[in-house]
Amino acid sequence: MAALKLPHSPRLIQGRQSLVPFPASTMLFPKPPSSPLSNYSFATSSGFLTRTLALFSPGIVACKSSSLRGVRGNHSRIRSASVQRVAEELMEDQSKYSLFSGDSIRQRFLDFYASRDHKILPSASLVPDDPTVLLTIAGMLPFKPIFLGKIPRQVPRATTAQRCIRTNDVENVGRTARHHTFFEMLGNFSFGDYFKKEAIQWSWELSTKEFQLPPERLWISVYEDDDEAFEIWHKEVGVPVDHIKRMGADDNFWMSGATGPCGPCSEIYYDFHPERGTADVDLGDDTRFIEFYNLVFMEYNKKDDGTLEPLKQKNIDTGLGLERMARILQKVPNNYETDLIYPIIEKASALANISYPLADEQTKLKLKVVGDHLRAIVYLISDGVLPSNIGRGYVVRRLIRRVVRAGRSLGIKGERRDNLEGAVLPIIAEKVIELSTHIDPDVKIKAPRILEELKKEELNFVQTLERGETLLEKMLADASSNPEKSGTVPCLSGKDAFLLYDTFGFPVELTTEIAEEQGVTVDMNGFDIEMENQRRLSRAAHNVVKLAVEDGTNLTNNINKTEFVGYDTLSTQAVVESLMVNGSPVIQVSEGNDIEVLLNKTPFYAESGGQIGDHGFLYVTGGEKQQTAVVEIKDVQKSLGDLFIHKGTIKEGVLEVGREVEAAVDAKLRQRAKVHHTATHLLQAALKKLISQEISQAGSLVAFDRLRFDFNYGHALTDTQIEEIEQLINGWIEASTSLKTKVMPLNDAKEAGAIAMFGEKYGEQVRVVEVPGVSMELCGGTHVSNTSEIRVFKIISEQGIASGVRRIEAVAGEAFIEYINIRESQMKNLCSMLKVKAEEVTTRVEKLLEELRMSRTEVANLRTKAAEYKALMIANKAFEVGTSQKIRVLVESLDDVDADSLKAAAENLIDTLQDPAAVILGSCPDEGKVSLVAAFTPAVVDLGIQAGKFIGPIAKLCGGGGGGRPNFAQAGGRKPENLPSALEKAREDIISILSQKTS
Repeated sequence: MAALKLPHSPRLIQGRQSLVPFPASTMLFPKPPSSPLSNYSFATSSGFLTRTLALFSPGIVACKSSSLRGVRGNHSRIRSASVQRVAEELMEDQSKYSLFSGDSIRQRFLDFYASRDHKILPSASLVPDDPTVLLTIAGMLPFKPIFLGKIPRQVPRATTAQRCIRTNDVENVGRTARHHTFFEMLGNFSFGDYFKKEAIQWSWELSTKEFQLPPERLWISVYEDDDEAFEIWHKEVGVPVDHIKRMGADDNFWMSGATGPCGPCSEIYYDFHPERGTADVDLGDDTRFIEFYNLVFMEYNKKDDGTLEPLKQKNIDTGLGLERMARILQKVPNNYETDLIYPIIEKASALANISYPLADEQTKLKLKVVGDHLRAIVYLISDGVLPSNIGRGYVVRRLIRRVVRAGRSLGIKGERRDNLEGAVLPIIAEKVIELSTHIDPDVKIKAPRILEELKKEELNFVQTLERGETLLEKMLADASSNPEKSGTVPCLSGKDAFLLYDTFGFPVELTTEIAEEQGVTVDMNGFDIEMENQRRLSRAAHNVVKLAVEDGTNLTNNINKTEFVGYDTLSTQAVVESLMVNGSPVIQVSEGNDIEVLLNKTPFYAESGGQIGDHGFLYVTGGEKQQTAVVEIKDVQKSLGDLFIHKGTIKEGVLEVGREVEAAVDAKLRQRAKVHHTATHLLQAALKKLISQEISQAGSLVAFDRLRFDFNYGHALTDTQIEEIEQLINGWIEASTSLKTKVMPLNDAKEAGAIAMFGEKYGEQVRVVEVPGVSMELCGGTHVSNTSEIRVFKIISEQGIASGVRRIEAVAGEAFIEYINIRESQMKNLCSMLKVKAEEVTTRVEKLLEELRMSRTEVANLRTKAAEYKALMIANKAFEVGTSQKIRVLVESLDDVDADSLKAAAENLIDTLQDPAAVILGSCPDEGKVSLVAAFTPAVVDLGIQAGKFIGPIAKLCGGGGGGRPNFAQAGGRKPENLPSALEKAREDIISILSQKTS
């Protein structure tokens, strides 16, 4: 299908009412050459023959010219004549459907309804305005406020191609022919305009005339009581009675919620096997039918009592699944093999050196997961959803992790090209972006950001996978081979699952997924227990520092200090002096192992002075400069003063002691560190100049993505002070001042006014970094040559971290650009949610906060009134105690009344019962919370009974305490289960005390 190209504008087909072949000048797709050999070339280049040959002759598949490749690169040959004959037959059959690309189906649908006075509206974002849903899950979601009557309609009729995401069926992706995470829902909508008759007739016309589906292959479902729809389908459209099925509410009645707009549905199904006849037909049989069009007739309002009343404004909400229609029209066995997804699968297959048509079902499943999930991931990131551990971000992260694992299990390995550092997802995602033109043009504009996010997330997760996969494999093998340990069904213990999670960062849902593939369950209850134990221990644990190299006993003898050449160059030839694995010296280490490397010299900066260690690679080359080993360096630490420990992982080949390597620092990350380190010097100078000369550094961090500066100062900085600091620093940056760096005796440096870095130890000779006229500091870190390289500086937070210690975090250079892009995306989303311009956000939020405050006040008042009402209802439960003096007593529970309302209820009861009276009330306002109150009238207090002293012992029974005045006291507790017994104790005590006082 790759050769089936759209015209520059899909609107070349606008207004067409049928699929009569186009004239040559306006043809949507190029006609294949007529000769048999040319037909073969066209079919193989388009990818169509590659997929379809397997249906007719599973043993062969086209590969390049005359050779055919098997699942893992095995080759065989077939006679070209046979290929030509099969190709001609296939192309003859395919020519009838060459017009039905996914893009053309989408455009034909929109144009069909546009010609019937529907307004074509753009797809809404995958991040909905609706707070009740996480993502846009249906085509009607953007119109929900109109259907619910919350906002007026803008147009009477509309049609859309809406991008949607659903993850509730993520486990079924690839396993069925139709489940997806990302899909497009084509819809036509009527807002109080046309209704059943037009919706039904147009859906039939679209299906049978515009898309030329054979009427005899179409089946209809209607709600069992919807006689009107049945009659329209049968008498006006002409569908035979034996092709119309009445179905129950579970299948054919739509509701927006427990109450509100609702109505019957009618669905159109395509029959893949009409030869099976019409007797005992089950439309839910996925092997025979696929539902592709759903018509919702929104004609009722469901009331609180469950009754249905007719709506004054009846609406139409329809949805036609683009992927499903493409599957039908392109005559492929499942949605994944349409031109909407299959090119992505082809890209992944090529990277894995796999032929999809000849692959086994498990391999196809993984390729389908890659094709499906990457579409969802790309469009989500394009809409501003970035990987994270919460909400929408976790949806993206989980999908990325599933794709990474599927790709690695297929043998897909990334090449270090275009700065991808071995990431695979960006390579495949390029195909998704290529296909996005008519779905969402913004995707191509945002492509660099999308690919960068994919690369970053994949590389981070690959490290997690590599650490955990080997151990998990061993654990699963152990569980499967020890039935007496795991029971009749093999089960991975919660302790093992938690070990993978806690020690190796292996997500528990991934552990569960891999285990299920091998027929092993996971003890999730045990996992939850281990998780809670870890939380408890974390709260009580002290900080522990583990040193990788504590002394020189583990190092090879006679190793000289490491020569650092990183001030002058970012790459150098060096010799491996020593190798260590888990702190023990080794002579040779192979691919996949984490190692520590000592070199005789290095361009890598080792963590010190607050600046983190460089990242980069060690390359070992063989004859004719062929690369034989690659080591990725992710950290560099100093040990024993001047030994640089390079920590990394062998990505390829074998590394040996004594081998010569090329040590190369990641230049982009080094530049980020340099920018942030020089910016830190400028920040300290600005603080001393604008805030106080007494300010001194108390710690720092110079990272690739930010800088952090701790300083001794007793007051929070004002917004005005922060602005002034930023302006001063950005002025220094704009001045384009060249830095001066020199080595001099320590005493000379101090006399010159150089500031020492916090926590650093200095020798007799020190390195001084000077920004002339601005700052001079003793510093061994890396810095820019000129302040202009910093570009821009921005403080992102200022806060207190300890008594008299403040912390500033800031970004500069490239990190500032990333920061601003993220904030801009967040502001756009906020503006979209609030439906205001950026400059109006503050006013809108202030208004919302005021409305919230008023609502909370109103709710509190209502709760108080409700509590007072409950109090009046129980006032008649008061009983009298005493002989010489009758005292009215009430001891009751008011269920979930909050503390303030409980107080109001007690005061109200005291007034109602009048003097003398004693009231003790209790409630459980929240989970794990108890509220108690005791109120005594003056006559009771005169007897020597004090509310404050009385309520304390009662509260202790509920795991709490409290007190108050003689006439009124409140208390609380943490054991709601003890409230009934505590109130019973209160009842016994007050009766006993009052009986004694009044006898």
